[in-house]
Amino acid sequence: MTLDLKQVEINFHHFLCKIGCFNTRIILVQEHNHIGWREWVSLPELGISRIKAKIDTGARTSALDVSECEVVKVDGRKMARFTVKYGSPRKPKKKSCIAEVVDERWVTDSGGHPEERVVITTEIRIGANKKRVEVTLAKRQGMKFRMLLGRSAISDEYLVDAKSSYLRPLG
Repeated sequence: MTLDLKQVEINFHHFLCKIGCFNTRIILVQEHNHIGWREWVSLPELGISRIKAKIDTGARTSALDVSECEVVKVDGRKMARFTVKYGSPRKPKKKSCIAEVVDERWVTDSGGHPEERVVITTEIRIGANKKRVEVTLAKRQGMKFRMLLGRSAISDEYLVDAKSSYLRPLG
């Protein structure tokens, strides 16, 4: 017997409405939606096939460790030219990238200090799933993870298992 999860969700919603729970939001969690507190991800549009990311449910927007970031005009569009640092401390890698700037906004860093950051959108791959997300470009030197994945990158799609790591192998 196969179970149609969408039909289960609809039936459960009807049941909740009958007993007076009109504003209840139902999220069915399936095993394939779990991610660990850290995961390997890829940023295909930036040419990064594998970077270690910490899942940060306390941050709204994702952040990427960059250096030499400058905003330039290319064909009348605001673009960020930057270098992404990734890889292990023993085998560090650098990749020169360019992406369109979608915003420049003030964010609070991990030390509680406000700073203005460039924001880009790019495709991120977690396991076999792809999604366009906003990413702030930050200088994260001295931090253990080169990338943070914030709530907007994972909300409504993943459940974070705080006890586990690397649950989503890159395809």
